[in-house]
Amino acid sequence: MNSRQNLLSGKTKYVIALLLLVLISLVFFVNTNSDFDLSKREVLLRRIGHEILLQSGDSTSRVLPIKKIADNEYQISFEKEFTFQTDSLVNITQRLLAKDYLVNDYVVNVINCDNSSVAYGYAISKNKKDDIVACIGRKQPIACYVITIKFKPIGIFTANYKYFIGGLLFLMLVGFVFWKSKHKKELPKDLSNKQFTFGSVLFDVQKRQLEINKKTIDLTATETRLLLIFATSPNETIERSRLQKEIWEDEGVIVGRSLDMFISKLRKKLELDPNINIVVIRGKGYKLEVNFL
Repeated sequence: MNSRQNLLSGKTKYVIALLLLVLISLVFFVNTNSDFDLSKREVLLRRIGHEILLQSGDSTSRVLPIKKIADNEYQISFEKEFTFQTDSLVNITQRLLAKDYLVNDYVVNVINCDNSSVAYGYAISKNKKDDIVACIGRKQPIACYVITIKFKPIGIFTANYKYFIGGLLFLMLVGFVFWKSKHKKELPKDLSNKQFTFGSVLFDVQKRQLEINKKTIDLTATETRLLLIFATSPNETIERSRLQKEIWEDEGVIVGRSLDMFISKLRKKLELDPNINIVVIRGKGYKLEVNFL
């Protein structure tokens, strides 16, 4: 009972440690990537201003520094007056803002500098049927304009999902490997240093070796655990379910063919002594058959 509780306690510790690593990774990605992504957005907004001027035939005047005028809202200003086609403005913003994976929905307003009236506006949604775009194809008069773009806020997880999911999968993999390495089934302490003799076979548990007719044969950890069960009960039928439970239960998934594979490997390593064999007891399990001479 105590060993079971200790095992559960150990598992709990590793789960908590993994969750802490995930939390740390989320904070790390939020802090390190948000500034970069926002800087990239400002570059895209400046590119929008640049292409709008090119569409109006202006290739020399400046796009002024991008201003953040509120949370999730930016302003594009220009050095000189210009004109624009409404459909060109819509196409430019859609094409360039598609490069920003943080962007879902946004509203664009073109504001006249002289009287702060809205000369033109539209709304773009990730769900295309919710787009609100009017007055396509109309050319606006030359004037001083500023363009404001307001983005719909998104959650931290959504904003960093690409980084977070990748980091989470990596941490899960590391956690699984670490957990599995800590929970490999160990040999019983009272048997780990023991040697067994059956027929001409000397089975050294600690060394994981067989000695048959002065020939040494190495065993894997799983082969050692499996043969140990047989060695403690020679000529007795061991149920298949017991073998699977004791060998693989704490390693996650029990695969039936794995047992057959290891039984086959053990048979080959024991075949130097014809008086020793692992036989199938149909419908029950296996038996280490030892013919004493």
